[in-house]
Amino acid sequence: MASKDSEVLKLQSTIQTFPVIDNHAHNLLRSHQLDTHPFESITTEAQGAALKDTFATLSHLRAQKQLRRLYGCSHDADWDNILEKRQHWLREDPKGLIRKCFESIHSILMDDGLATVDVVHEYEWHDQFTPGRTGRIVRIEAAAEHIMRHVLAKYSDIHHGVPLDENAAWISFSRNFEKLLKGYIADPAVVGFKSVVCYRSSLDIQPTDLRARAMRLEFEDYCARALGKGMYRLDYKTLNDAILQTTVSSLSDGLEKPAMSKPLQLHTGLGDKDINLVKSNPAYLQPLIAQHPRVPFVLLHSSYPYTREAGYLTAMYKNAFLDLGEVFPQLSRDGQVSVLRKSLELCPTNKLLYSSDGHFFPETYWLGLVQFREVMEQVILEYVEKKDITTDQATAIVENIYFHNSNELYNLRVNLDDLSEKTEAEPLRLLPVKYDANSFEHFMHKNDTVEYIYVQWVTLMGVLRTRILPVAEFTRLIKNGGRIGIAKGNTGTLQNDHVTPVCAPVGQVYVEFDLSSIRRTIPQNPFEAASVFGSWSDEKGHPLDECPRSNLARILHGLAEDFNVNLLIGFEIEVTMLVKTEDTEESRKYKPLATNHAWGSLSPEDYQKALPLLHEIASSLKRIGIELQQFHSESGSGQYEFVLAPLPALQAVDTLYQARQVVDQVASKHNVRATLHPLPFPGIGTAAHAHISLQPAYVEVELPEDVEAKFWIDGVLHHLPAICAFTLPEGVSYGRVTDDNWSGGSWIGWGTQNREMPLRKVETGRWEIRCLDGMANMYLAIAAIAGAGYMGAFEGDRHGARPGDCQCEYIWISFFSFFLPSYLHPYLSHSGKLTHI
Repeated sequence: MASKDSEVLKLQSTIQTFPVIDNHAHNLLRSHQLDTHPFESITTEAQGAALKDTFATLSHLRAQKQLRRLYGCSHDADWDNILEKRQHWLREDPKGLIRKCFESIHSILMDDGLATVDVVHEYEWHDQFTPGRTGRIVRIEAAAEHIMRHVLAKYSDIHHGVPLDENAAWISFSRNFEKLLKGYIADPAVVGFKSVVCYRSSLDIQPTDLRARAMRLEFEDYCARALGKGMYRLDYKTLNDAILQTTVSSLSDGLEKPAMSKPLQLHTGLGDKDINLVKSNPAYLQPLIAQHPRVPFVLLHSSYPYTREAGYLTAMYKNAFLDLGEVFPQLSRDGQVSVLRKSLELCPTNKLLYSSDGHFFPETYWLGLVQFREVMEQVILEYVEKKDITTDQATAIVENIYFHNSNELYNLRVNLDDLSEKTEAEPLRLLPVKYDANSFEHFMHKNDTVEYIYVQWVTLMGVLRTRILPVAEFTRLIKNGGRIGIAKGNTGTLQNDHVTPVCAPVGQVYVEFDLSSIRRTIPQNPFEAASVFGSWSDEKGHPLDECPRSNLARILHGLAEDFNVNLLIGFEIEVTMLVKTEDTEESRKYKPLATNHAWGSLSPEDYQKALPLLHEIASSLKRIGIELQQFHSESGSGQYEFVLAPLPALQAVDTLYQARQVVDQVASKHNVRATLHPLPFPGIGTAAHAHISLQPAYVEVELPEDVEAKFWIDGVLHHLPAICAFTLPEGVSYGRVTDDNWSGGSWIGWGTQNREMPLRKVETGRWEIRCLDGMANMYLAIAAIAGAGYMGAFEGDRHGARPGDCQCEYIWISFFSFFLPSYLHPYLSHSGKLTHI
């Protein structure tokens, strides 16, 4: 008997303490928004006048009692006393309240489409309160509306009586929506998708190809309303069905048996008064679930009051799952017990998923879990007492519903045994890095002779660091979601490893691999190898603010999301080739490889000494997949230029560093030193010009005409002194930037095809940054340029009249009121102005 009692006590402990993966929740409100949403809504979907009645519901009265315990109120505290205590928490320790509410939540899978980022925190922000990273659930209707705004923007002439080409608009929307879906499907941060079609029309989904005429009429009406009234909400039956069908098709496209796609969550059952309650029955989804057996469908919110119908679907279809959220805490205890019993009547227990449907207030997360544990204990212990199941079986059911079912369904790859072995020295990390193991396997299949992987990153000082891993160890890290650790101080040491004020002996940085950057090394390498770039993260996998590569990626993401802008960058590698001299003076250790040449010439000396080397470099670049557009001699002695093909910004910077290594390594094989030094000899300097084009990001429509001027003139040009702290980071950089030297000049200005300006407009949409050299940390330099451009696109021309297009030579531009300082320190005082980007 004692043994049986101990087993039951152990089961009770598991029910009350086992960690959970909250498979469906929403963002918390920003602090300035807390008073704009009624707190009493935490236990109801009612709105407006109906919300006043919530105080008379059993769910509210029960929650009120539990909140007293959360806040530390007296047992008889009324609602006003509870709110007063809550305000004290919000004033004194708001994050402490969140941590208290999130105590036993290991990770959250968050639908971030409920409100905009000016109202709620970004989904990543919540990572600080849980051991694991927050997984993103993309709400497809919100994504579609975002695209619609961009697509219809160019049809705004409807106000002036110009007919709208609905067919072209629909084709453009469809193409871009599918493109966006493919991006999200490939994004490891996105763990699933969600549809609120139940709210917008109903769950009675119709095949869109049978309703072409209705589609056309509805889209025409939608466009007129959106352009005329600014109402972009998608609530037209046929349009919503088409968006859902497109999503499901995109998820299943290209899958190899028996692979399953990322899950699709669907709102079912109870909601606010927007829904058609009758047609929120998940039974309407049976044809859709049957037609797409490799797309997992998650029926949200217990499908209440249609829990039995949902249970039937999960029992009959391998790809149907039931979420048990929202009824906790919105129903009474008896209602919750009934829902859990009904879900267990027919639904396989490996198909049930815990969620809180937490939203806006952290207390919704806490109440949902507290009440779920109470009801789970009541129901499960009764089954054990009646000997329907053993305590071991009950324990497995509980652990599966809480954690393992979501872990498997959303492919989170969390090993609880690994987590239990963590110590205080290494905080818990719930979600491993989600590498694309298939792409790595594909790379190794094509390059099966590779023995080692160069893991590389660029420090704050612009130093390229490398750690070499045997391919077996690298493969293990990829499969397990692992990283490599480096001392935090190594991110800011000088080129000779001397320390700087930013170095700290305490702390660890983790390097996460970006497999999209993996590339073979050149054949001249001592062994078969490949290289891959990494970004810095903390022990939980959060990107570090000081990581140059992560900062660039973050700013590029903001440009794409907020302004539909991608940057396409083509770098020029200017390099001076040096050979050793017999002169014993230190300053005369090297001399130019060739001296008898000029820009674009091919002298006999070049032909004999340089061309074989240049050819080998070009051939090596080609062999490892780096596209070279041209190469030629430059003006300086021993100076040559390699022009790389344009690529998306982050890929372009990665490729630039890989190409530079090729130049350096091939040159060293010829006993030649390749240097990027801005001024290795008096006279002609060495730059690192970058050609940057603005391209549409997610939506393939023409960019607004003023985006270019806002980005380059209002943004980059206005902040140029601050930018130069990153693009010209060394004192010697300013010896190169002089007037009448085709080096970009010393004036703050821009000009079409004017090489005496730091910003040269090459053609519409394409500009050249000339105040840039090889000493720069190129991730930071491009981040500064992109960030300044973002600020310009956001703020516009609020700084006054824009400087005009300078078409005169440097001797005639003295009317410009600003010039670039001739040394570094003045730029450092400006660089702080860019920190808030």
